[in-house]
Amino acid sequence: MNIRRSRPEDGRRLIELWRAAVDATHHFLAPQDRRAIDEEVQSFLPQMPLWLAVDERDLAIAFLGLADSAIEALFVHSDYHGVGVGRSLVDHPLQLHPILTTDVNEQNGLALGFYERLGFVRTGRSAVDDQGRRYPLINLRIDATTFMRRVR
Repeated sequence: MNIRRSRPEDGRRLIELWRAAVDATHHFLAPQDRRAIDEEVQSFLPQMPLWLAVDERDLAIAFLGLADSAIEALFVHSDYHGVGVGRSLVDHPLQLHPILTTDVNEQNGLALGFYERLGFVRTGRSAVDDQGRRYPLINLRIDATTFMRRVR
């Protein structure tokens, strides 16, 4: 597995990857919300600057969106859950920023458990997501020292 920046030609694969990851982990979404979010994602994801984890064929298997020191998106294709791809992608920005933050849907127990196993701690909660939908978010934070102690 290698990590590289996204390119315009990755766009279609990123949508496929996002869908596979969401279908495996976001069972809590109402069908109409899932469709609306899919439409939103199709409009911005292909152009979003991302870090990609790619396989030996240079095919994206996961992506991470970073805005300053905030993880805005981390999605791993369902075929690659539990093998260290997500951890590797989180490690990358921690080499650039001593502290990272992120928000995770409260109903997404797999993602919340993933981040907490890495050493992220809860710092707050929002009753709605960034679009005002009734999907609560848990705010998380980690520092590079804690991460290194947990995963090494």
